[in-house]
Amino acid sequence: MSDSITSESAESHDLCALDRAILDFEASWQAGNLGDDKEAIIRDRLDLSSPRYHLRLNELIDDRRAAHYAPALIGRLERVRSQRRRSRSAHLLG
Repeated sequence: MSDSITSESAESHDLCALDRAILDFEASWQAGNLGDDKEAIIRDRLDLSSPRYHLRLNELIDDRRAAHYAPALIGRLERVRSQRRRSRSAHLLG
């Protein structure tokens, strides 16, 4: 195995189990593989409140270890967050 692959694997494994569970959950949610009540599922599966879940998910978007663990998901979340920020800015600037 090359050094870059080994270090990338080690970096993604540095994520705690909860962070990996959050990323896995969000990927499943976006794929449409879960039920309708996201808040209830977050509470039941991850034992987190919805605000705490979303706060941590937003922090993970900026975490390079998360990008190594789930690159497609993090890329998609970065784009969505960026679009929302641009939209809010445009709305505020009129």
